[in-house]
Amino acid sequence: MTLNVDPKALEALNNFKLPEDIGFGRTMVPIMAVCDFENGKWGELQLLPYGPLELDPTAKVLHYGQEIFEGMKAYHYEGHGPYLFRADQNAKRFNESAKRMAMAEVPEEIYLEAVRAIVGYSNDFIPVQSGESLYIRPFMISTEEHLGIKPSEKFKFLVIASPSGAYFSTGFLKVLIEREFIRACPGGMGAAKTGGNYAGSLISAQKAKSLGFQQTLWLDALEKTYIEEMSGMNFFSVINGKLHTPEIQDTILDGITRNSLIQLAKDLGYEVVEEKMNINDLLTAIENGSCSECFACGTAAIITPIGMLGDAGGNEWNIKNPEGPIAKELRETLLSLQEGRIEDIHGWRETVKVICH
Repeated sequence: MTLNVDPKALEALNNFKLPEDIGFGRTMVPIMAVCDFENGKWGELQLLPYGPLELDPTAKVLHYGQEIFEGMKAYHYEGHGPYLFRADQNAKRFNESAKRMAMAEVPEEIYLEAVRAIVGYSNDFIPVQSGESLYIRPFMISTEEHLGIKPSEKFKFLVIASPSGAYFSTGFLKVLIEREFIRACPGGMGAAKTGGNYAGSLISAQKAKSLGFQQTLWLDALEKTYIEEMSGMNFFSVINGKLHTPEIQDTILDGITRNSLIQLAKDLGYEVVEEKMNINDLLTAIENGSCSECFACGTAAIITPIGMLGDAGGNEWNIKNPEGPIAKELRETLLSLQEGRIEDIHGWRETVKVICH
């Protein structure tokens, strides 16, 4: 796969400076990788200056939400790297989302070349402190100019990136058990990483914030009894020393961080239970102390401990040990692996070639 580099992209890189406070997802590196699909085939992969997109007002993405995205990170640590983590799994999940949303699949070589180019050219702007990273956002939108409700035949695939710090700043999450709205239903698109899933969760985010919570815990659509996931993160609890997480089904995003933690937990000697999780059983376990930890995980958040679950009726369930020794051990192991501080026995880490500009 040949990458066509616009000289203006190199000029933008040479003129770019990171702000002191990078936050999360606020500062973008000044380049983007772009590739268009038209007439049944993918065109040339380009590296362009970061900037606005020009879309026809009838582009299907603007009316019918035909779009997908991924979340990835590149890491630096003490002069080593840059590293990508399980990038091939992101590429595969991206195309699973594409199939569900009736979009063209992106060849893995195009996807990975675009990601590697962004990382390689942005090497100087990858934060070096542990827990910081270059957050990478591959995404694809439907661009066909037509108001008819049918799958688009034109698409634009892009990769952008943001030097980022922690997703959640400090402390433990207060999480609202969502008993009113639902995130996904069986046979729907809950397992696809598409904007509609996130847009539909925002009303609950508003409600949670108004009630003093930071996040939502979603229950199943049919019985509103079984835990599914949080908004943008998977859910774990520690009950009687065992790691519990809801089993994957088509209403839950198959998290790459989730899958990595399951394997790392087994490597560390923990028993992992993947099964349907009844919210009432979990609350009972919190009340009697057999549930000692709860935490959320995802690419952006890594692992974030939960201090309290509550509902709109004012009920609260405080977690026995919000410090979370098991969550803390898993987080440190995962970060050490991602940042190149421990041996990669599973072959998950990839060193990206740095490109001078």
